[in-house]
Amino acid sequence: MRRVLPLLSAIGLLGCTMGPDFKPPAPPAANAYTKAPLTQTSGDASVMGGAPQAYAMDRDIPAEWWTLFRSPELDALVRASIAGNPNLVAAQASLNAAMENVKAQIGAYYPQISGGVAASRQGNSGVLSPTLASSTLLFNLYQAQIGASWTLDLWGANKRQVEALRAEAEAQHYQLEATYVALTANVVAAAVQEASLRDQIAVNRQMLAAEKQILVIEQRQKELGQIAGADLAAQEVIVAQTEEALPPLEKQLAQQRDLLTALAGRLPADEIPQSFALDKLTLPLELPVSLPAKLVEQRPDIKVAEANLHAASAEVGVAIANMLPNITLTASGGTVGTGLGQLFGPGAGFWSIGAGLTQPVFDGGQLLHKSRAAKETLNQVSAQYQAAVIAALQNVADALHAVQSDGDGLRTAAAAAAAAEKSFTIAQKQMELGQIDRLSLLNAQQAALQTRLALSQAEATRFADTAALFQALGGGWWNRTDETAANKEARSGN
Repeated sequence: MRRVLPLLSAIGLLGCTMGPDFKPPAPPAANAYTKAPLTQTSGDASVMGGAPQAYAMDRDIPAEWWTLFRSPELDALVRASIAGNPNLVAAQASLNAAMENVKAQIGAYYPQISGGVAASRQGNSGVLSPTLASSTLLFNLYQAQIGASWTLDLWGANKRQVEALRAEAEAQHYQLEATYVALTANVVAAAVQEASLRDQIAVNRQMLAAEKQILVIEQRQKELGQIAGADLAAQEVIVAQTEEALPPLEKQLAQQRDLLTALAGRLPADEIPQSFALDKLTLPLELPVSLPAKLVEQRPDIKVAEANLHAASAEVGVAIANMLPNITLTASGGTVGTGLGQLFGPGAGFWSIGAGLTQPVFDGGQLLHKSRAAKETLNQVSAQYQAAVIAALQNVADALHAVQSDGDGLRTAAAAAAAAEKSFTIAQKQMELGQIDRLSLLNAQQAALQTRLALSQAEATRFADTAALFQALGGGWWNRTDETAANKEARSGN
């Protein structure tokens, strides 16, 4: 036995491992996101946020990419949201739990040792052989015992289980990073939307004031018989429509404030102190764009899919190993006596040592079908990984098309606003010279305000789509310096 036990131990430690050894999928062969090559976006540098944007290919994304908008209030709100959002706390706790499960499974590598003491009062039948050597039928029995068992990991079932749990912890780590990226991007998008709503409300109020002035003039003209009642009614409809547009915008602004407050981890009554306006934001003019081969290492959703693929691969090994024989070593020892003083006396000790081999013989096909199911799950997760890669590249391509289109849209909106403003300026001079009446001037002013509203929306869209591009490219989480020990451990796979 002294020779057999070390041999079995060596076999358990050096046993083979069933199932496929996981290899990360190859990155996509594509070297571009769009069919047409990326070119500098168009724009109009004369308006806010209108300068052309250039792409910096294969440039890394900073961890705090939102600081590129150069807004101290936005920076403060993002930091407050990172510190206070409960979804990040929940994701971190989920990662911590996954790492504890890994460590718990590692414990199965070692012998399981337990100890215990027992005391009982027993009475034997006189017909049967007595328990004690003294033939006493009524006695107290005290026992102290320690036992150990060790199932050798001959086929790597436990090794693969640990591997699967590590992969699941890695998935939780990247899920945490995905939560972080989504939170920061949502804060920036919500701040831009608030700024856009404030600008739209301001422009609509200016339009309403101009339209009401026109209405007053037309009321006087109607009283003087210069215009028909239908003309006055038409202007009343325009005023009513503009007034009708304001409450929904104000409601959206209030709800946007609620959203930003919630993202910061606050209750609605504890509203955030920051407020946002488009003229307080700076548009990043250089856009770092990672290559597709790097995107698969940067997108948290792709890394989650890869970790799930790794876990599914390891589970195949677990299922195969469960179909093979196992060897379990057992040992126990202790003392027994009819009195506490006898527990450590001569002749009170006992011990046993043994080894057992178990092999599933018939289980109705359970293990076979579980093995097949594990392989099909691996095929499923592999396809899901491919789908995640395709969706990620599509997401980046969509963001790039949006940024490109936004430049064109802002340029045309700026041209329309400039033309309308020029027309209004000419109308003002004509009014001064008595060439047109005040109604014509106010109509020119209304047209200028309407084009200004369209320009404001184009500016906001450009800010929002720029932020969406940073999110689509992964959000720069890999450059963070505030990772916890659990994050680093999960990412390293140790």
